Amino acid sequence: MTSFPKANAFLGLGLVFLGGCSVSPMPDNIEQVSRGGGYQAQYREPPSAIAKPVFLESATMNAQRCKPLLGGGFTDMAQGGKGGKLAALPLLGERVTRNDLVDVRVDDDEVLNGSYVISRDGTLKLPFLDPIRAQGRTTDDIEADLGRALLAEGFYETLPRLSVRVTDFASVSVGVNGAVFEPHAVEIGGVPGDQIDSERQTALGSSTEARNLSAAIRAAGGLRPDADLSAVELRRANRTYRLDLRDLFAGRTNADVMLLTGDEIFVHSRDCFQDDLMKPGPLSPPGVTLFLSNLTQPALHNASSAIGREVREVPYGTRYIQAVVDSNCVGGAQVTSARRSALLASRNPMTGVSTVIERKIEPLLRRADRDDYDPYVLPGDALACYDSSVTNLAEAARVLGLIGALTLFNKSSGSD
Repeated sequence: MTSFPKANAFLGLGLVFLGGCSVSPMPDNIEQVSRGGGYQAQYREPPSAIAKPVFLESATMNAQRCKPLLGGGFTDMAQGGKGGKLAALPLLGERVTRNDLVDVRVDDDEVLNGSYVISRDGTLKLPFLDPIRAQGRTTDDIEADLGRALLAEGFYETLPRLSVRVTDFASVSVGVNGAVFEPHAVEIGGVPGDQIDSERQTALGSSTEARNLSAAIRAAGGLRPDADLSAVELRRANRTYRLDLRDLFAGRTNADVMLLTGDEIFVHSRDCFQDDLMKPGPLSPPGVTLFLSNLTQPALHNASSAIGREVREVPYGTRYIQAVVDSNCVGGAQVTSARRSALLASRNPMTGVSTVIERKIEPLLRRADRDDYDPYVLPGDALACYDSSVTNLAEAARVLGLIGALTLFNKSSGSD
């Protein structure tokens, strides 16, 4: 007896697979992505007809939403927004913070000479003397206070030869917030134990670039494309300084101030996507971690689907087309691969709202105005590649062939 219900069920399943070969609707979004209202104007859908002549408009559309720049130059907010070199003095040069190691020498004084760690309260504590303020000060400032203390306590009648030198800069903990990809408290500076140079440890003097402002911003994921580089705020000891980092981003100046434990950095947002910030630089993210999937068939187990190896690193400034090529979504036999598409899932870092777009790869590659619809990939974006309709039909045919074999098997079993 023939099992027609089973055969009909398998036939229905085959029709479902064939239905899957039809064109899927474009992803829907809360933001007006189709009209250029997403985080990037490049998210909008390319028109089917290519305009003649071609004008690239995405960067202009992005810039039109920008709020005015907040600053320029150096500003000390505690002085009513006044700028200049005098206001910048508390930030310039190498300054001491708590847990730094310093070498103190007072002539041949066996009691005072030695190595000291700046205390948690930010002071240098020597025997028989009141604590000397060290947090945020230069070694010259500390030397001057030490000399005055020695004379005031009557240890010396005339000022002795003094030396205060940093022998090791400690790591510092600072807060980074605002228009960065990973706002949080970061610890920067310091040298891992297995990389300590013993000769440098015993030498007088020390220097470091690892405690700079740029290191803290990169440790917090780097600047977002909507950041206002003209007015990055550094809050220190109840004072707020506003720094213009545009030249630093371009690598043209050494205005990369040294940070202290307890500093707070806040990066304002211009509420717009700035294409010119999407390039590697001293304040940019070190790279983009991209989640991807380019499976051509449903995975049967974790090993074949590469679970645990789904993340790829690409340079900051990578665009969608470069990412799909890097993910092996492009190329191969043209008859089966030419009509592939790829889906990009991102999140607006200003609002937290996700955006999903889908592009047909081959038509985008062939457009002269491709840059207008070729978005940049951001840290944490996800990319999924879809097969062409030919590959989908081949898969459906394979399933229908299996259905036919099962039907014949049912018939033969029913006739026994």
